[in-house]
Amino acid sequence: MDRLQAMQIFARVVEMHGFSKAAENLSIPPSTVTRAIKELENFLGVKLLQRTTRHLNLTPDGSLYYEQCRRLLTELETVEASFPGSAGRAKGKLRVGMTASMARLFVLPAIKTFQARYPDIELTLTMSDRTVELVPEGIDCVIRAGVPQDSPTLVARRIASFEWLTCASPGYLKEHGEPQSLEDLKHHHAVGFLPGHQGRSMDWRFVVNDEERVVRMSENLIVNDTDTYIACGLEGLGLIRAASYMVLPHLHSGELQRVLSHSQAPAVPISVMYPQNRHLSPSVRAFVDWVIERIQLAEPRWQISNII
Repeated sequence: MDRLQAMQIFARVVEMHGFSKAAENLSIPPSTVTRAIKELENFLGVKLLQRTTRHLNLTPDGSLYYEQCRRLLTELETVEASFPGSAGRAKGKLRVGMTASMARLFVLPAIKTFQARYPDIELTLTMSDRTVELVPEGIDCVIRAGVPQDSPTLVARRIASFEWLTCASPGYLKEHGEPQSLEDLKHHHAVGFLPGHQGRSMDWRFVVNDEERVVRMSENLIVNDTDTYIACGLEGLGLIRAASYMVLPHLHSGELQRVLSHSQAPAVPISVMYPQNRHLSPSVRAFVDWVIERIQLAEPRWQISNII
């Protein structure tokens, strides 16, 4: 048994969700795929896959083995790509995580330029507001907002920053009036935002006389999706507090109005994060460089002075 080839076949079966699709993708007979998986299971002495007529699932041992296979195969591809014969060409599968709003506003409008520049990269975008775990979930890099936690296994490169803006629809302000101070917020209600797996919506944080003040808003509606959150503000369902880059188009159109413009909030960094690795994959490096270029072109328009 060619163990490396068997690992490659196994990884492709998992990623293609089937033996036939993996065989087609690898341009090999289905019997070769079946034989490779059987020999691999016999060699390891464990069952890697549970197969039924309609489903293919990883066993616990199979899930662990796949994670290690993917890591080893990625490192091998990276090392090979670092030599002159491959010209360091960015190619292969690349999985990137980000929020849906970041993808919609900045990545997707320019994704054709990335594809034209790197035609051999097969890009998968996974959109979620929750914090993903890169290695266990097979993600190569993520774009995250917020101060990144120190990690011995991840690299965080700051690529931009934004500011929180408090906004409301003209209809809400006509009905409830405009808050003039943080104290006025107790007379208003807000749409709450529930980040990730947390069971409590976010507090609103302001900086007053160089000291941070935390405001707990009265909320009659809570959501856990950023685009839905902005939509609630547009519908006049309450005050919202959102990233400047998300509400900019609505401020320009008049669909939202900024309030409490004199009350500042700490700037929030945006970082691209990827696993700490001696040999950074050319595909990851290509995406990181491209997304930095893309977002830094847009960042000046996020600043408060350019919005109000």
